[in-house]
Amino acid sequence: MTKTLYLVRHAKASESVSPDLIRPLTSSGMIDAARMGRNLSTKINPIDLIITSNAERTQMTAKVLSEQLGIADEKIHVLSDLYESSPKHYLDAVNAIPENINAVILVGHNPSISYFAEYLTHADIGSMPTCAVVGMKIENLAWAEVGKKSGDLIFYDSPESILGYNS
Repeated sequence: MTKTLYLVRHAKASESVSPDLIRPLTSSGMIDAARMGRNLSTKINPIDLIITSNAERTQMTAKVLSEQLGIADEKIHVLSDLYESSPKHYLDAVNAIPENINAVILVGHNPSISYFAEYLTHADIGSMPTCAVVGMKIENLAWAEVGKKSGDLIFYDSPESILGYNS
């Protein structure tokens, strides 16, 4: 069975709000998230679950993506372990996904989300810009078995690349 995982770095957030946990998206971040959601709606299969950090900016990104993709709010799962965490926490979150779920969006933070994308795909991702998305297929593995190099990169999009600019 093929599983699909989309790793998303949150959209651009305000720099002037404190504490960090409650920093909201900027207006350009909201626009980027909506644009990315519309772009994703043309290329991805139905999403079964969105997992997001408990930070305001990741939850806002997840909400905008869910609206653009027609995903119900009940399919958004907030996981505080993804805030200020390491790629291991991201792997733990993926390994805990129920087997009846086939397609997942995980919204997180840099640098962990970028490191995690490289860990799973072994692709040269670099530092993902805000609201970038890495899509990957995972073939013939249970979520609990996902680990190093188990994902095959399908695409890597950023707000700039979907507008025709280099990212």
